[in-house]
Amino acid sequence: MASTDTTPAQDAGSVEAGLDALETTDTGRPTFRQTFVNKILPPIIAIAVLLAVWTLLYPIVDNPSKLPSPGAVGSAFQDAWLRGDLLGYIWTSVSRGLLGFVMALAIGTPLGLLVARVKFVRAAIGPILSGLQSLPSVAWVPPAVIWLGLNNSMMYAVILLGAVPSIANGLVSGVDQIPPLFLRAGRTMGATGIRGTWHVTLPAALPGYVAGMKQGWAFSWRSLMAAEIIAQFPDLGVGLGQLLENARTASDMAMVFEAILLILFVGIAIDLLIFSPLERRVLRSRGLLVKG
Repeated sequence: MASTDTTPAQDAGSVEAGLDALETTDTGRPTFRQTFVNKILPPIIAIAVLLAVWTLLYPIVDNPSKLPSPGAVGSAFQDAWLRGDLLGYIWTSVSRGLLGFVMALAIGTPLGLLVARVKFVRAAIGPILSGLQSLPSVAWVPPAVIWLGLNNSMMYAVILLGAVPSIANGLVSGVDQIPPLFLRAGRTMGATGIRGTWHVTLPAALPGYVAGMKQGWAFSWRSLMAAEIIAQFPDLGVGLGQLLENARTASDMAMVFEAILLILFVGIAIDLLIFSPLERRVLRSRGLLVKG
């Protein structure tokens, strides 16, 4: 009769093999059909349903000054494209938003590390950062105009005041969730000071940091739109916020919907092209999102 005795090493190997089998997925390249069904078709269906509801509501409202038809909004897009203004509206706002976000990232990252690591600083300005994060971005536009005038510096100041608290708080949250064992292991291997921050703290805090960056971009974009709507000056150019305000002034609902859809499109596009892939990569590197 064969012996059924196993060593602890064999038992551990069996358990590990079983866990690996549970996590095993098909890592082959998905077919076009799978990609179409899982990623392309759902938003197409959602847009089709939205257009259908819009088309049905238009004759019920029966007031173009309140609800324009899809065709009228399409004509507004076409006119802006033929005039060569459409890409200009988008680029004016996107260039400001991205540059302002990069500046907010450069300020919010060291500030978040300082708050997370120095108890006195956390006690002193931690509550202030949380309060600033909850403050509506539009509140900063009047003082920014008074301090800096109607120029791009005012726009960037509003973006920074809206985005820096979110980025810093996200990083603080990420640092707070680092297991102490990681930090002790890093110090044991000589990763202290700046080296420890770069090689241990920041990589371990990435999930919270990325969440803070994602929220920071949302605050940047909303802050910029508020600034463009309220503060208008010929030298600033026409961004999406000013396009929306111009449409309101002219009582042109088709143009209002055009501006709203463009603002929504840019926000979704930046998220899909930059932050969603970054978030998936961070989660996958930590085994929180199985590649497949």
